[in-house]
Amino acid sequence: MTLVVRGVGRPENLAGMLRGTVRSLDPALAVFSVATMKQVVSDTMTSETDQTFLLGTFAALALLLAGVGTYGVMSYLVTQRTGEIGIRMALGAGHGNVLWMVIRQGMILAAIGIAIGLLGAYFATALIKGMLFGVKPNDPMTLVLASALMGAVALVACMVPALRAMRVEPVVALRYE
Repeated sequence: MTLVVRGVGRPENLAGMLRGTVRSLDPALAVFSVATMKQVVSDTMTSETDQTFLLGTFAALALLLAGVGTYGVMSYLVTQRTGEIGIRMALGAGHGNVLWMVIRQGMILAAIGIAIGLLGAYFATALIKGMLFGVKPNDPMTLVLASALMGAVALVACMVPALRAMRVEPVVALRYE
């Protein structure tokens, strides 16, 4: 049984008066877990705050893993294509062409991943609907910002292998294999 009392003054004084009143009505009843409304709301919101913090932490970790994974795949692809890049540069391809080729390949992969992620997010919002405060499920602005952030992470992850590919010397690349 829960009793909510509104009063004026310090909560400690009200708790003592409440215990005395209950004791005078029925000495067998015990009054316990006396708390202010602020404490009750804070205790209730702690679990949501913790869940939001964990969700944000896992989201940041997922973003980091996606960036590292994109970097690893692009680095591997550039290593596999070193000979091709060397031939392209020997035939006159400029540094900008090589840079664009590698970044374009990485961003196509990232765009496919973002599209799959948006589709998954659209259907997964039913699972986290209760944790959203001030944001509607499938909010277009949130989805656009998340996609843009993932695209930016993918672009940065593609830049390092692309810059490395741009510095390939044709003679060294042709002897690579």
